[in-house]
Amino acid sequence: MTPEDKKRIAAEAAVNYVKADAIIGVGTGSTVNHFIDLLAGKMGSRVRAAVSSSEVSSERLQGHGIKVVDLNQAGKLDLYVDGADESNARLHLIKGGGGALTREKIVAEASAQFVCIADDSKLVDTLGAFPLPVEVIPMARELVMRALIDLGGDPRLREDFVTDNGNQILDIHGLQISDALALENRINQITGVVCVGLFAQRPADVLILGSDEGVKIIIP
Repeated sequence: MTPEDKKRIAAEAAVNYVKADAIIGVGTGSTVNHFIDLLAGKMGSRVRAAVSSSEVSSERLQGHGIKVVDLNQAGKLDLYVDGADESNARLHLIKGGGGALTREKIVAEASAQFVCIADDSKLVDTLGAFPLPVEVIPMARELVMRALIDLGGDPRLREDFVTDNGNQILDIHGLQISDALALENRINQITGVVCVGLFAQRPADVLILGSDEGVKIIIP
């Protein structure tokens, strides 16, 4: 089974968590693209609206005729479906490979249930092999980089990239994250940081993995 096949079956399983007439949160990335397409085909007309974490996902949803609304208008969401770049067994995640980490974290926080979808290669023993994204205010970039180096990381500017919020991304290489919650809190305290792509304070509630053996569902 190819990685895309695995993503697709994970996304298909997540559609079963969507209730009729719901306003749902929708994330960003290749696995989420499968979810949006499958959602539209199976029950798009039964979804009242969606709150999206990126302009790209908003365009895809609207292209399928699914209404996109602002989170301030929607209020509390029942469900958020998104992918991840890495997950550990506690469903602490690294997210932000697509650069939408801040909006993803906002939508996740506003949702009663967070269902994460991925292929099985994303489940790891220790987070950090995937570079950890940090969204920063541009004028504070060097200040933040120095602080991240002090934490033992190797931060690198994501070249030619600006977030939907008008900020920059630093990708931290060389980390082995044993305490994701502590590191998330510490990086969030660095002046100039908008958001760090560690989802430990608000982890996923369910992890759906596509594998050669089919769908695996992990609940910590």
